[in-house]
Amino acid sequence: MTGFFDKLNSAIAQNNSLLVIGLDPNPEMMPGGDRSRQPDSIEALSHWLRTIIQQTADQVCAYKPSLGFYQALGAPGFELLMEVLDAIPPHLPIILDAKHSDLNTASRLAATIFQDWGVDAVTLSPLAGQDAIAPFLLYGDKASFIVCRTSNPAARVIQEYPPGQPPFYQHLVQEARTWGPPEQLGFEVGTSNPDALAQVRAIAPERLLFARSIWGDPQHLKQFLQAGLDANGNGLLLPVPQDWLREANLRDQLQQLNRSISPVRDEISQTAASCQLWTAPPSSPPHPHRDLILQLFDLECILFGDYVQASGVEFAYYIDLRKIISNPQVFHQVLNAYAQILDNLVFDRIAGIPYGSLPTATGLSLRLHHPMIFPRKEVKAHGTRRLIEGQFNPGETVVVVDDILISGTSAIEGAEKLESAGLKVNDIVVLIDHEKGVKTRLKQEGYQAHSVLTLSEIAQSLYDAGRIDGSQRDILLPH
Repeated sequence: MTGFFDKLNSAIAQNNSLLVIGLDPNPEMMPGGDRSRQPDSIEALSHWLRTIIQQTADQVCAYKPSLGFYQALGAPGFELLMEVLDAIPPHLPIILDAKHSDLNTASRLAATIFQDWGVDAVTLSPLAGQDAIAPFLLYGDKASFIVCRTSNPAARVIQEYPPGQPPFYQHLVQEARTWGPPEQLGFEVGTSNPDALAQVRAIAPERLLFARSIWGDPQHLKQFLQAGLDANGNGLLLPVPQDWLREANLRDQLQQLNRSISPVRDEISQTAASCQLWTAPPSSPPHPHRDLILQLFDLECILFGDYVQASGVEFAYYIDLRKIISNPQVFHQVLNAYAQILDNLVFDRIAGIPYGSLPTATGLSLRLHHPMIFPRKEVKAHGTRRLIEGQFNPGETVVVVDDILISGTSAIEGAEKLESAGLKVNDIVVLIDHEKGVKTRLKQEGYQAHSVLTLSEIAQSLYDAGRIDGSQRDILLPH
């Protein structure tokens, strides 16, 4: 199944367009004025919306029906929505403008719009927090746009608070970036001020932005494009002005608008290519887990300062992976990354090393349908006094899951406890390898070590993304 971003990028390339049309059954916007009192208004609305689709399918990259307009029409409105969704060509993505924010109905609505209606993306209000957003992010091939700012003047007292400090909407963007990966979560930004859009782009350089309310002054189009496009001239969706939808020459207007946008996109992408050519050495392709690395950093799993490790050694940084379990979407990505390694290994059971990797081992056990055990950190003086918790048979092969390799001591000790009970350990899998020869030490002990990430990969990815400076990168790089 084609995911939202694949479908969107294909439509952008095919139609050379960043434009999105709102398909709203608003009688006041129809050609000829208000037809809401006509007995055939539903039929008239249907004909009008389907005509818009027919005229514009080769000039836009997506369509965006607003759920509220259809709800306002009652049961006939939902029938109309189904007609409109069916009329949209399958190669063009559908963004349902729902602005949903209710925790109790989030799971049911996500299943309805993504599975039953075949919608590709949805707009969501974030004020109920991550819990209300998470059900929508469980659909890996779909996307969610978090509404971070509106252009409504009455909202300024909330969005711009507190005075003289970074405003609330910017804090919202910073927080919501940790809820899901860039291929699933973008932002809707309603503003008539290009600077506000530029501020969101600076906070979330890797995210898709859907701009709203930008047509107050058409002369500002280039400024909005420069503010919202990413370094490659992409990453921005633009709404078609609603009053255009009543015009007979709609297709011609869209063609002209696309022609106005393309040179700005080309200029930005050429500038980026030129800068890379003359000021920087050729860069390697992004790390396959780049998005996970950025989210770990944004969750403050990677900290700089003077920290004493469990071994007593002092580092100028600290990696705290325990925060991952409090963020379901990042935890989901972490489990996926581990699973990619474990899928290529042969084992009967999964063993987590207490305490940091026990949640990960549990998640992998459920996902891969392999039973889990774990060696105790200390043996109880009461009860069964078992060294290994869980059921197993001597002679079985166990893969050890740990969170991080610094010295390798905890992983080796855990493996030795398992072996003392008659189990066989060949492989140890971790999220992060500090390098410094730890894998070589494990190999000398008879274990093959595998890691999702190395500290060098993390350091370089964060530096390339502009999250850390050169001195911080050097701190993370092995010496």
